[in-house]
Amino acid sequence: MATNGTQILLIDDDELILKVINRILQKEGYVVTTASNGKDALEYLERDKFDLLITDLMMPYSNGFEVISRFKQHPNAAGVPIIVISSVGTENAVKEGLNIGADDYLRKPIMPDELLIRVRRLLKK
Repeated sequence: MATNGTQILLIDDDELILKVINRILQKEGYVVTTASNGKDALEYLERDKFDLLITDLMMPYSNGFEVISRFKQHPNAAGVPIIVISSVGTENAVKEGLNIGADDYLRKPIMPDELLIRVRRLLKK
C-alpha cells in the first residue's frame, strides 16, 4: 500500500470513471487529483507536481494527446510516467499515444487489479 503521498493526476471526462478510478487509487493510499478535461489538468500542472499521470484520450477542450505532449514538455513533469486509458482501442491510437510519450495503455473498461499492477510498476522506475 502506498502511504508516501504519491501524487497522481487523473483525467477523464466521464464522471463515473473518474470516481471509480479515484476510489481504487485512494484505497491504495495514493493522493489523487482529478480533472474532467485537459484544460483543467494543464492548470493543475502549473501549480503542482505529480508522480504519475493517467489520462483519457478523447476529452473536451484539450484531448489526451495534447495533454501528454504538453505534460512531457513541462518542467514540473520531467520523467513522470503516463498511463493512457481509453475506449479507443485501435492500433493507431495506441501507437500514437505511445509515440508521443505515454508509458502504458489500458483499454476501458478498466480492471482494478490490472490498473494497480501497472501503476505500481511505473512508480517503481
